[in-house]
Amino acid sequence: MFLLTEIQYHPCIAYFQQVNKADGIWLEQHEHYIKQSYRNRCYVLTAQGVKDLTIPVKKGNRKAIITDIEIDYSQKWLNTHWRTLKSGYGSAPYFTYYSDYLQQILEQRVTTLFELNVTLLKFYIKSLQLRKPITYTKEYIHLYPNGVLDLRNQIHPKQESAILDVKPYQQVFGKQFAPNLSIIDLLFSQGPAAKNFL
Repeated sequence: MFLLTEIQYHPCIAYFQQVNKADGIWLEQHEHYIKQSYRNRCYVLTAQGVKDLTIPVKKGNRKAIITDIEIDYSQKWLNTHWRTLKSGYGSAPYFTYYSDYLQQILEQRVTTLFELNVTLLKFYIKSLQLRKPITYTKEYIHLYPNGVLDLRNQIHPKQESAILDVKPYQQVFGKQFAPNLSIIDLLFSQGPAAKNFL
């Protein structure tokens, strides 16, 4: 079964649970950009609770194809995101192990959101040792045949995920477990054992 999905920014744990089950990933590159989705945001845990990190984009209207969406570096989001990650996960057991790689990816300042998210996805797949091939759609098809699990727009920050089933793990902050954060939370907390929680 192949997983068909949109590209996301520091994807959530539910996303990687589906990647883990799939034979490979088809990334949708012919969709229109959708605001207020995981395409340009993620959720992390801080001392103040769950916080969302959002990448500002240029001309992010619904008529724009996802591969054309450019990142707006005139806003200081990069510094804010990195400061938040460092303060939230600096004391996590595996922060120092992964943080340099992650910082290098972010500081490349690539032009498009799609390119950044693909680079991050490849980093996480490698870090989780998932070894899943990635291919890209050639055109937008509304209905795919059997053998393809179409989860486009099914994992969304404004919808509770019916496909999420995460075993609680030790998080840096909070007494109550916060489910379905960005994969960053699981990776920084569990390191090589993160795959066992997928």
